[in-house]
Amino acid sequence: MFFVLSKTLGIMLLPINFLIGIGVIGTVLLLTRFARLGRGLMVAALLLLAICGFSPLGNVLISTLEQRFPPWDASRGAPDGIIVLGGSIDADLSVAHGTPVVRSAADRVIAAAALARRYPNARLVFTGGSANLISNDAREADYAAEMFEGLGIARSRLIIERRSRNTVENAEFSRELVDPRPGERWLLVTSAYHMPRSVGLFRKAGFNVEAYPVDWRVGNVFSFATLAIEGLSRTDLGTREWIGLLAYHLAGRTDDLLPGPAAR
Repeated sequence: MFFVLSKTLGIMLLPINFLIGIGVIGTVLLLTRFARLGRGLMVAALLLLAICGFSPLGNVLISTLEQRFPPWDASRGAPDGIIVLGGSIDADLSVAHGTPVVRSAADRVIAAAALARRYPNARLVFTGGSANLISNDAREADYAAEMFEGLGIARSRLIIERRSRNTVENAEFSRELVDPRPGERWLLVTSAYHMPRSVGLFRKAGFNVEAYPVDWRVGNVFSFATLAIEGLSRTDLGTREWIGLLAYHLAGRTDDLLPGPAAR
């Protein structure tokens, strides 16, 4: 049920979808005796879309998350394992074209491959199945080995987890797969904005990991976007992550609303 709600209600609450919906409702109301309310909704939707599209709002939402975990400190020595979360490979497009297709967050795979080359004794885990509401045969993990092999990592080193649909299952299934021993040090590689939620979920699953943030999205926090689509994308991304943090915390899936480097 939680997964279904995230793919329905969660998507509807994203700023672009929500404000377009408000605008459509306003347009319909123009044809009724509530025309005044309709005009108000249309104006509000347009103004809020402009704010989301051109203001630094999206930067602020994302930057707060990206700054939560510092860069990983390599001085502590080699890790025992590396876990890279899916989200880079578009499984549907990869199936359609018969080759791995990366649309976003490529840093996750690139950084994990670099770490694997740097620490040849570390175990390497890729976790990512299908995030589609209606399941199909497309799985991100099915194309991960080919990508890592192209980056110089032997296929035999890669441990594949292909069942997970979201970050909760990434954490739970990865723990089942590798059965980490006390005292082992595992790195978690994912986008910096996604790290607080990911670490919180791994901790709750009983898998203590060290954050290795990559794929930063914000540099100058208070810069204004020149293209509305850029600002809207960042606002949607930040809002989705904050909704996820709140939802998982209220559902008891994380111990902290905004997990940080030190566990509570």
